[in-house]
This record gives sequence, structure tokens and C-alpha cells, in this order.
Amino acid sequence: MNELYKQIHLYLNMDEEISFEEFDGYYKRAIDYFNEHADQFEEDAIWKALFISENVMSNADARSATEKGAKAKKYKKMAQRLSLWAQNFTGRLAQQGYSKDEMNQRFEEMFQDKVE
Repeated sequence: MNELYKQIHLYLNMDEEISFEEFDGYYKRAIDYFNEHADQFEEDAIWKALFISENVMSNADARSATEKGAKAKKYKKMAQRLSLWAQNFTGRLAQQGYSKDEMNQRFEEMFQDKVE
């Protein structure tokens, strides 16, 4: 999880966009990790997974609007699948007692995390 979290921060701080191939590779690694480990996520991992899924989802959604053809469809599918994961992680945090405002505040603070 920490490697995926570090990588998303690296991507978010880049000036240029990554290629479709690199984006797709990161997406697949994240989905595979979620599929294999999400049931065992502790609170910190849930936060990181939410951060990853929300950011990749919004980026995929934006890219689907600017791409054409097969790539646009792939980006749209990525965004849809990550939306389900984001809902899962948000629901789990709500079950732990976090309000929507607390989640939004923590999420915004995560953009400032120093990751190494």
C-alpha cells in the first residue's frame, strides 16, 4: 500500500501527464492490491486506498472526456470501477465514526503528506 501511496503522490506532483500505458499499469496494480487485501485493511490503509481510488478515479474521468474511442471507454471503465472502491472505503470510514466533514478534511490534508 505504501508504494502505491508514494506513487500517487509522485504522479500528483508531476507537471506533465503520464502516458495511458503507465496510467493503466498503476490502475491495475491498485485494483489488484485492493482485490487481494482490502478485507484486511486497517484504518490507515483505508485512508490511503480512498486517496488513491478518488484521485485515479477523477483523473480517469477527466481523461475519458478528452480522449476518443477505445481509450475513452477504458478510462470511463476505470473511473466506474474505482468509484465502487471509493464508496466501499468511505462506507468503512463512516462505520468507524467519521463524518463526511471529517473525511473531507482528512482527505485534503493527505495532499500535503510527506511521503518517502
